[in-house]
Amino acid sequence: MGSDEPPTPRTEPLHPGDHPVDLGLTHVALPVSDLDASIAFYGEFADMEVVHQRGEPGERVAWISDRTRPFVVVLLERSVDHKLGGWAHLGVGLPSRAEVDRVLQRATDAGHEVLGPFDSGPPVGYWGIMADPDGHNLEVAYGQEVGFTVESAD
Repeated sequence: MGSDEPPTPRTEPLHPGDHPVDLGLTHVALPVSDLDASIAFYGEFADMEVVHQRGEPGERVAWISDRTRPFVVVLLERSVDHKLGGWAHLGVGLPSRAEVDRVLQRATDAGHEVLGPFDSGPPVGYWGIMADPDGHNLEVAYGQEVGFTVESAD
């Protein structure tokens, strides 16, 4: 902290010809019951796309990304109950309050459980939450000051 230089998100490759090694937070993993339904949900409501996929039916894995930074959500297809509880959620920033409203309305129209929108002021902003096909929560928000808050935390 305190340095004017931004952190380097990658190191040198482990072996000649390899890709650089990522440092810091790289992913969050969510167990899901239907990988295809989850891929469709996060594509529709969080603008994420598959960047890697592997495995056999019932044990498939997909990495999805919005391609804004070197970070993925890892979707792990499993056949057991695995719903996260309480306020556990993924958060996605949107470009406007109107876009938050539009996405929440689309989720409502598609039959997803929706809570909000709410205006919590800085640094939280204008937000709402919807449930994905497995009941995991996805927050969409405008005006969250995550970058500013992190940069200001000296």
